[in-house]
Amino acid sequence: MIICQRVKRGVVLALATSLMVQTASAADRPRVALVMKSLANEFFQTMADGARAHQKEHMADYDLVVTGIKDETDIMAQSKLVGQAVAQHVDAIVIAPADSKALVPAVRAAIEKGLLVINIDNRFDAATLQNANIHIPFVGPDNRAGARMVGEFLAKSLTAGDKVAIIEGVSTAFNGQQRTQGFSDAMSSAGVTVVSVQSGQWEIGKANAIASAILREHQDIKALLCGNDNMALGAMAALKSAGKSDRVFVVGYDNISAVKSLLDDHRLLATADQGAGQQASTGIETALKALAKHQTQNQLGDEIRTPVSLVTK
Repeated sequence: MIICQRVKRGVVLALATSLMVQTASAADRPRVALVMKSLANEFFQTMADGARAHQKEHMADYDLVVTGIKDETDIMAQSKLVGQAVAQHVDAIVIAPADSKALVPAVRAAIEKGLLVINIDNRFDAATLQNANIHIPFVGPDNRAGARMVGEFLAKSLTAGDKVAIIEGVSTAFNGQQRTQGFSDAMSSAGVTVVSVQSGQWEIGKANAIASAILREHQDIKALLCGNDNMALGAMAALKSAGKSDRVFVVGYDNISAVKSLLDDHRLLATADQGAGQQASTGIETALKALAKHQTQNQLGDEIRTPVSLVTK
């Protein structure tokens, strides 16, 4: 009986010791929050999947919290997500901001609480960061160069003097601005006239309404250049309704799975792949390296470029 009790006490002690080691190990792991834009957009679902896959491969290295907003333009909701990450005592935030200026106060508050912040996808406005007296490194592609590649491919199917329109993303988002500039660069070089630039807010429905209005106003339009594939889907639906699917070219940006069949049958002429998952994993790795080196926000680098490539049939 005495031996049996000693064995039981030994087992309990061993289990307790093991649990304490596991708890300590978990406490030692840094926590990283990935804060994204609309999870209704397939691009950000892919980004989330990439982040989770990276964490699964490095489970012993860090814990991951993945969040996102429902509406691409819900700045207040995304600001709250940043505040929640602070309240959850994460060590770093990797954020794709819905707005390049309006999210700066939220991330500044996080930095003042001692968190590291890494910017991916949509770059924060440099002047706004400077006015806030904070430095945030950017991890992501050259959106202007990517859009120019798409526009140059489209230009091969156009003639100088043709008219086209650009349906851009959120007008205050830096990546949206850069894609519009890239499209414009390509059209200018080809001698093609951009007759309209309007915001579809990154969304299918809004882009559909914008495209329908453009088609009514400009009967001789030759192409619609869309700042993301969601808006390209909306534009193609408008073309179908107007009976112009075979007369107006459409290009997009993001290479989401929903457009792959459309590329194959030329309903979508081209798009750009900017590696959503890679942006997330590179942003997380940047944060983890900085945490391992005990770097402060101001000691972080300025920029890490990730690839962007042209995608056609």
